[in-house]
Amino acid sequence: MLKRLKITKRGLPKVDKDTPIEDAGYVVMDTELTGLNEKKDSIVSIGAVRMDGGKIDLSDTFYRLLNPETRLTAESVIIHEITPDEVVEKPDIRTGLAEFLRFCGDAIIVGFCVNIDMEFLNRESKKILGQAIQNPVLDIFPMFEWVRNKKAHGGEEINLPVNYQLYDIAKYYGIEVNGAHNAVIDAFITAQIFQRFIPILLDAGIRSVGELLRLSTKLKGGDRFAVNRGMSNF
Repeated sequence: MLKRLKITKRGLPKVDKDTPIEDAGYVVMDTELTGLNEKKDSIVSIGAVRMDGGKIDLSDTFYRLLNPETRLTAESVIIHEITPDEVVEKPDIRTGLAEFLRFCGDAIIVGFCVNIDMEFLNRESKKILGQAIQNPVLDIFPMFEWVRNKKAHGGEEINLPVNYQLYDIAKYYGIEVNGAHNAVIDAFITAQIFQRFIPILLDAGIRSVGELLRLSTKLKGGDRFAVNRGMSNF
């Protein structure tokens, strides 16, 4: 039997918002889910890649398959190719969350439409720790919308499908897409997109972590979860 890891409440990670973007630590992450119902569905896997400023550290990655509380459906298996046999003896979310939070430390969490991932992670964190995850969070989606609008006004238009997804952005930047819907591979793809954004942000005068966090919440006030839900394949 797997030994349960003890999880204790975590204090608020201290992030100096004056830190230059290129000096900050990031954990770029993705999850795979049994579905998108945040009240009933569960996390099947968590993948993450560490970044030191604009440098992706492939020697320091995180990937865990989890035994979900919700039954895997045929639809979810088709999307992420994780079968019930693969997860039946894997640890539960309590163990996986503890390991993920230790991996994150005080880094800034980054993801594409990351509020979906955080909705599920925070639900579990509140049940286990009594509080949401305290790390600052950056969303690549509003950041890309900002880059896209900036380029359009500058004369270079980014042509993507109306309902574009992560892989459409990756292909625009010439990023290879293989093994899609594997959490750690999707995290690596997202990290490469974020890496492409950094010089664009610096050229535009966005230089600090505080400015980056404000840019990432550009869509605040709208129904971002509804918008992002339509762009996710679990």
